[in-house]
Amino acid sequence: MEWKNLGARLKTHETSNEHIVNMNAWIDLELRLENNKTIDKSVQERINKEKKHWRNVLVRVIAIVKSLAKNNLAFRGNNKKIYQENNEFFLSLIELIAEFDPIIQEHVRRIQNSEIHNHYLGHRIQNELIQLLASEVENTILKKVKEAKYFSIILDCTPDLSHQEQMSLILRCVDISTSLTRVEESFLGFLKVDDTSGKCLFSELAKEIENLKLDINDIRGQGYDNGSSMKGKHQGVQKRSLELNPRELYTPCGCHNLNLVLCDVANSCVKAVSFFGVLQHIYSFFSSSPKRWTILKNNISTLTMKSLSQTHWESRIDSVKAIRFQTPKIIDVLLELVETSDDPKIMSEAKCLATYELENFEFLLGMTIWFNILFDVNSISKNLQCKNMDIDNAINQLMTFFLILEIIGKMDLFLL
Repeated sequence: MEWKNLGARLKTHETSNEHIVNMNAWIDLELRLENNKTIDKSVQERINKEKKHWRNVLVRVIAIVKSLAKNNLAFRGNNKKIYQENNEFFLSLIELIAEFDPIIQEHVRRIQNSEIHNHYLGHRIQNELIQLLASEVENTILKKVKEAKYFSIILDCTPDLSHQEQMSLILRCVDISTSLTRVEESFLGFLKVDDTSGKCLFSELAKEIENLKLDINDIRGQGYDNGSSMKGKHQGVQKRSLELNPRELYTPCGCHNLNLVLCDVANSCVKAVSFFGVLQHIYSFFSSSPKRWTILKNNISTLTMKSLSQTHWESRIDSVKAIRFQTPKIIDVLLELVETSDDPKIMSEAKCLATYELENFEFLLGMTIWFNILFDVNSISKNLQCKNMDIDNAINQLMTFFLILEIIGKMDLFLL
């Protein structure tokens, strides 16, 4: 073919019957595709319907996962099958929703009729959804921290039920992602630690900061309790952090300090040690026997007796309060046990508590004093943790606390 005849040949092709037929077929197909009127229209509609169904199923499954995770509830029980006993909350909620929602009804029907094998209700999809949601939350927190650039860290160690030591990690930063700028604290998770020495704890912290793709030099504050491995000036996490980043201002936990001071002052007072010993004895006497506890509950329904807290001293107000306002009723219960019990040891113990402890003037006076002291201390502790607490109010609260400590220190002389 000669190139000079190309134009004529193209014009001849454009007017040919074959070209016109194919162009008409192409335009017709294009119109049918736009209007969804192709030969596989019914098949495509079924595919789109299935896609919509599974999308709606996953929306509901994710909503259940979010709700259970938010309320810290168990997902699975001993049974992993729907409509059977002991299948716990996740499958039970699926059963509940199926009573009212047609989408889950259809999904459950397919499962029961063995029409589908991948139903997305098993433990693996639950774990995967939890992991995806947790990852999204973590990414959102880290995005805020990186936008703020500078942040503080808060660490605390505690053993779990399996006696494995865990260290909680909290990041504190200024949230500038919204129009209302505010300081936020975000919990990022627990770090498994095999050794509670300052070196090991700091090593785990540095490793986690690196995994989160944060810069340890951007830390501007660190806050821990008063444990030597944390606040130690020579080998603690505080010292090791300051060696890498001198700008990490260390701030001890204020409420923990108040608890420690109050604990030390109270333990130095003989009368206080004796008073709280009697309170714990009364609680242990009733709680060690279901029968005695039932008798106590039948006679006292307003305030429940509680064990003494060893870490949060201000919360001892609940233990004192239960006896402070129900002393006559508790004495009546003890005397009833003296008359009805068949065990000589229980009879003797109940009589001693009723006669020589609860009716003792020194104990009653100490209970009144300690109730007022712990009430004020509890109020101070709660106020210091308020979001709107400023430095002037904090100083006033602490001055009140120091006056209370002075009263406790003189309590032995007062009760003599």
